[in-house]
Amino acid sequence: MTTAVVPSGRIAVRGPFDLTASACFLACFTPAGRPDAAGESGVLRLAFPVDGAGAPVGAVIRQRAPGEVEVEVCGPAGLAERGRAQVRRILSLDVDATGFALAGERDPVVGALQRERPGLRPVLFPSPYEAACWAVLTQRLRTSQAAKIRQRLSEEYGHRVLVGGVELWAFPEPGVLSRLRGFPGVPETKLARLCQVARAAEEGELEADDLRSLPVAAALDRLRSLPGIGPFSAELILVRGAGHPDVFPVHEGRLAGVMRERYGRPDAGPVELAGIAEAWRPFRSWVSFLLRSAQEKGGGMA
Repeated sequence: MTTAVVPSGRIAVRGPFDLTASACFLACFTPAGRPDAAGESGVLRLAFPVDGAGAPVGAVIRQRAPGEVEVEVCGPAGLAERGRAQVRRILSLDVDATGFALAGERDPVVGALQRERPGLRPVLFPSPYEAACWAVLTQRLRTSQAAKIRQRLSEEYGHRVLVGGVELWAFPEPGVLSRLRGFPGVPETKLARLCQVARAAEEGELEADDLRSLPVAAALDRLRSLPGIGPFSAELILVRGAGHPDVFPVHEGRLAGVMRERYGRPDAGPVELAGIAEAWRPFRSWVSFLLRSAQEKGGGMA
């Protein structure tokens, strides 16, 4: 169990952000389960493998002022900075959101969403690797079933991390998952795909910064080259794993449905919907997240 605690570090917040809104979203986000704040209001606890390190850390996150977030890392001191950097990405704090309100000024629907959920930014999977594993696990399964398998994988092959007095399970790191040869409830084909995703992560093919630095089409092509990763899953990994802030997920059917309802265009096709999303630049991923989260109210969204 990881128990060492590293002194807190601070992350500057540029633009609106409400940690409580992120915690409320995660409380009903199926892949994450229910974060346990141990009765302490305004606190979020996470556990995850550190990108490229082959080791887990925990993070206790607090927001004491609008422009600053405090992160206490539970794990090896040498991983503290990398752990904090990963928290920045998970909570979309690595993006300057000072211009996000402009999207709401240009588009009244977006403005209404921003007022409905003030300070909510996209909450990501801990890494593109974990997003890709989730994409594979959910194939031909209900999200609740996939979440149970994910939890069992974490408990049997991940790490138990003591995070601010609360025990959490980190998902298995790529070096462990890539060598898995069998797991109850996971068919052989799906397990082979999980192993291939893990090997791709080991080989550096799923680095968030790398994926975000590529043209969107090139990043999606790379992701689709992974076995079992189709157009929908590739968009999920790029948007909710790597945290690209400006991608319109054209293969997200539920998003299309929400847009048709919110914009009063029941017959709008993909081209028309993509045209509407042009007004959201450079935050198309963020507005898409707000639309979906408003529909789901946090529950079941993947």
